[in-house]
Amino acid sequence: MSRILLIVGGGIAAYKACELIRELKRRGHGVRCVLTDGGSHFVTPMTLAALSEDQVYTSLWDLKDEAEMGHIQLSRQADLVVVAPATADLLSRMAAGAADDLATTVLLATDKPVIAAPAMNVRMWQHPATMRSVARLRDDGVTILEPDSGVMACGEYGPGRLPDPHAIADAIDRALTPMPRPLAGRHAVVTAGPTHEAIDPVRFIANRSSGRQGFAIADALARAGARVTLIAGPVSLPTPPGVTRIDVESARDMAAAVDSALPADIAVMVAAVADWRVEAAPHKLKKATGSPALTLVENPDILAQVAAPGDRRPALVVGFAAETERVVENAIAKRVRKGCDWIVANDVSADVFGSAANTVHLVTADGVDSWEPLSKTAVATRIAERIASALPPH
Repeated sequence: MSRILLIVGGGIAAYKACELIRELKRRGHGVRCVLTDGGSHFVTPMTLAALSEDQVYTSLWDLKDEAEMGHIQLSRQADLVVVAPATADLLSRMAAGAADDLATTVLLATDKPVIAAPAMNVRMWQHPATMRSVARLRDDGVTILEPDSGVMACGEYGPGRLPDPHAIADAIDRALTPMPRPLAGRHAVVTAGPTHEAIDPVRFIANRSSGRQGFAIADALARAGARVTLIAGPVSLPTPPGVTRIDVESARDMAAAVDSALPADIAVMVAAVADWRVEAAPHKLKKATGSPALTLVENPDILAQVAAPGDRRPALVVGFAAETERVVENAIAKRVRKGCDWIVANDVSADVFGSAANTVHLVTADGVDSWEPLSKTAVATRIAERIASALPPH
């Protein structure tokens, strides 16, 4: 059983620490809590003690605990230290090496890995001072999770929400049981998200893709040791750790970025690339002139171009097929038509876009492997494992 020391900072998201504790306990981890003074305004020591089934520590000046050098014992007895929520103030004091309360003293005294899950107002997260703190902590070896985007308690929208407790627990599991690195020395190119094809300066054609599956695959390949270039259409998702990200807008932009990223050993083309574009009007089209006639022009076929024979073709080319009918049959035909090695097919007639789950069929020259419904993270991990097993050691 791994031992997690959870430091609960003083923000409204502190209530989610309760859910995180329950999820960690469900996964078999032991949890001990340090509750900051600010955090105690949102959750009580009794609540955290009941959920963790352990004593909750709150003060650097506890006579009994500190007579036994409690802050040193707390920092050394854990296998991993997690700060959630990590407020702007707590991140700043961590970066500065402050030791003026129990939480920061424990963090300064620990020799164990540290994960911080930030949560704060979007302006506070984007402030240069916070960015400096985050950069310093990452340089010091602290794993900083990217906050989620969404509506906040203050009513503003943007990045700054505490990551989902399940996502934090996944990060904890990865840190405690690092994934083998069978793809070390390999270069992987991954595309993700939609493309936007301009109609005029304010309108565009797009596909309904959240980018979540592609980003999860980029993350899984990076954790497996690959050097990953992620070419992303317009999505608001955090860049996976250790991944080089290139943001693009249109299909032609994506095709150029993919070509520039080659050569590679692996190409996983997850992006929902718009099949057609129009010649964009230089000015906003007005309703007063009536409905415009849009003449569609076919976009570059990025998957077919990458899979075409040649010196720069990756050793393994994986395409994706989002289908609404005859899913497997269409995917089998697409694999042959595009010339790729594998096709990962899924049925998007249900509510798949933007969701956390996916049901896929892996189509190869050997046949079809239909997987049970999985989280997009689990799908990505399984794909990375299959890729590693298909390629000889580098």
